[in-house]
Amino acid sequence: MGSPSWLARVFLLSWFRRARVLPLWLAGAVLAVVLAWGQDPVFRSAVALVRVDAQVTDGTVAIDGLQKEDFTIQDNGRPRPILYCSQEEQSLDLLLLFDISDSMFPGIRRLAASAHTALTELRQGDRVAIADFNTGSWLMAPFNDNLQEVEESVSRVVDLRFGGGTHILSALHDAAQYFAKHGDKQRRRAILIFTDDDGQPSMSENKVVDRMWESDVLLCGLIISTPGSLRRGPYRPSESMTGVAARTGGEVVNADNPGHAFREMLHRIRKRYSIYYEMPPGMPGKSRQVSVELSEDAKSRYPNGRVLARKGYVIPRTGEPQ
Repeated sequence: MGSPSWLARVFLLSWFRRARVLPLWLAGAVLAVVLAWGQDPVFRSAVALVRVDAQVTDGTVAIDGLQKEDFTIQDNGRPRPILYCSQEEQSLDLLLLFDISDSMFPGIRRLAASAHTALTELRQGDRVAIADFNTGSWLMAPFNDNLQEVEESVSRVVDLRFGGGTHILSALHDAAQYFAKHGDKQRRRAILIFTDDDGQPSMSENKVVDRMWESDVLLCGLIISTPGSLRRGPYRPSESMTGVAARTGGEVVNADNPGHAFREMLHRIRKRYSIYYEMPPGMPGKSRQVSVELSEDAKSRYPNGRVLARKGYVIPRTGEPQ
């Protein structure tokens, strides 16, 4: 059979970009066929892909319109060819995680009052779950694509009993476990945590990061200042979300205006780049390190450009694509 025309190639690639429910193993097979056209025949049953969601900023605003040639990826220190890159909006699986420890009530009340405007960033087809935590964590509302009901659930956060300490890492681990059981792998998955980021030791950060990598979940955070967190001089909390956010490719923002910061964060989560490359062979259950950078040409155009992307992933144990 002869090679398909260039028009057929464009059609299939366009179809791939729009197929939001396309399983990743099938997406890999489509990409392998497209890339093999014009070359000697290659026979392969499936291609496991790694997807890395990346945000690019110049320190203040997002850099849009980049192509796959503008990025480089290394997997365990070895360069990997990028098969596909897109900045199209994807449906979200989003978990909102509220800190209800002793000092958080005034900040969460301000946030809930402005939630209506922030949640207008959500789109039909998004799913949102809501949870809260102090020294334990609890699911308030499971994943729901009814955005009106989501808004009503957020408004009820202020009715919870606030008190106790702040176990940030164990709450994040529980949230990642929820994604492992109930998340949709065809969606962009993210946890957005609202906290003063002043926690007490509860769990190993490495354990939380491995769980987040395994579930392919991004962590972003809004730090809401509280009277107890306004200290003089240098201060380092016993437990913080910032390390997990950095290693999963997320960002942490000081939210002086919680409502505005909430809306902007939702917008940036949605507008991230999705970068795909073929997963190298490896032992299931083992973690691999990932490094995403701008190419030299992109760095010359955006000298202040910075890439936020996860620093690793866990090879699937079940044979399913990452």
